[in-house]
Parts: sequence; C-alpha cells; structure tokens
Amino acid sequence: MQLRFRAAAAGLALAIMVPVFASAQSDSNNFAVRTIEVDGSGETRTSPDTADLDLAIETRAKTAEQAAGSNAALAAKVIDALKSKLGDKGKITTGGYSLNPEYDQRATSETPKIVGYTAQNSVMVHTGALDLAGALIDAAIAAGANRVNSLSFSVKDDTKARGEAIAIATRDARAQAEALASALDVKLGKVLKATTISEQRPVPIRMNRAMAMSAAVATPVEPGDVTVPATVSLIFEIE
Repeated sequence: MQLRFRAAAAGLALAIMVPVFASAQSDSNNFAVRTIEVDGSGETRTSPDTADLDLAIETRAKTAEQAAGSNAALAAKVIDALKSKLGDKGKITTGGYSLNPEYDQRATSETPKIVGYTAQNSVMVHTGALDLAGALIDAAIAAGANRVNSLSFSVKDDTKARGEAIAIATRDARAQAEALASALDVKLGKVLKATTISEQRPVPIRMNRAMAMSAAVATPVEPGDVTVPATVSLIFEIE
C-alpha cells in the first residue's frame, strides 16, 4: 500500500511518495522508492507565417428565392475580387451557408408570421502572404462582403518553437524539484519518468470586427507574434 503526500509551490503540483508496507513475506522482496513529481511550464513566441480570413456575405429579401439569388450573385463577386487580389498565393473555400426565415416579432398569434428570409455565405481565405491580409479585407468589402468573422495568424510548422518551449518547461520543472528537495532536506536522484502533458497548438491572434466601413480606407493589419506553450511532467527518485 502506498500513501501520497502533496505540497504546492508556484501554483504547480508537487508530490512526494512514501511507500508503507502493511505486511511482508521477505525483506529481499520489499524496497522503498521515494519520488518527487513536478509539472513545469514554458512558452516561446515566434512570427506567424500563415493567415486565415473568414468573411461573411449576408442578404435579406421577402422570399427565400430572392435572398438566395442575391446572396449567390454577391458571393460570386466577392470570390472574384479575392481571386484577383490573391492570385496563386493561397486558396479560397466556402466555409458555410445558411438560409433562414425571419419572423414578425410583434405577432401575437400562435403561428409566427414570416416577413422575409436571410441568406448567409461564409468565404474562407488561407494564405502565406501575410502582407495581403488588409488588401484582401478591403477587396472583399468593396465587392459586397458585409462582415469579417475572424482574421487569425498561426505557424504552419511549430516544431522548432515547441522544442524550445519544452526545454524551458523542463528547466522549470527541474528547478521546482530541486527547491522542494532542498526544503525537505533530501537529495534529488535520477529522472524516473518524463512526459509532456499538454500538446496545445499555437494560439492564433484573432481580429473580430463587424465591417461597416468605406473600402476607400485601407485596413491596417499587424500580425504580431504567436505563442507556443508546453507543459512537462517529471518524476525524480529521492536518493
């Protein structure tokens, strides 16, 4: 039977394990392995190399056919404008489509009255040309897009940045283990187990804004840096 005692330091989990044997058949078959377990965290920041733009085209009309028809025509104009600006530096896809009735909110009868329909088309742009982000937004708005759902920046391959973050997290975990061992007046031994317990992706920088602006005003876009986090769990033997 094992009893585990836990202590806290710097908001992270620290533990010392002391095995206690209720009974034993032979001294040679019994041994005690005392351990210290710590979780360390670290992160690195790196420049993004990919942009994802989510645009919406929304139209309203009295009938479903009219709403869908005007939306399709407007979406075609937006896609053509984006293709002209983007060229071969990325790809354009449809993110989603919806057509819904609108009801008279003032109606008092049990059967709501339909007063019109709303059609919405989402267009996605994926590109590595970050310098085109602002120009793509402006081109889409000028062509008829009426909302930017999001603009996000990320790293296509975060292997190097993640490795650096893991190294920082490992140093953090070891420093905590050494501090705990010193406080307990014990000597830290070899590492028995090492794992990464968090595999988060880079956190995108997002710009959410309802677009109601003139296409004559250029949209400034500053990507900034992407944060790549890592968490490492280490189990040390106590000598």
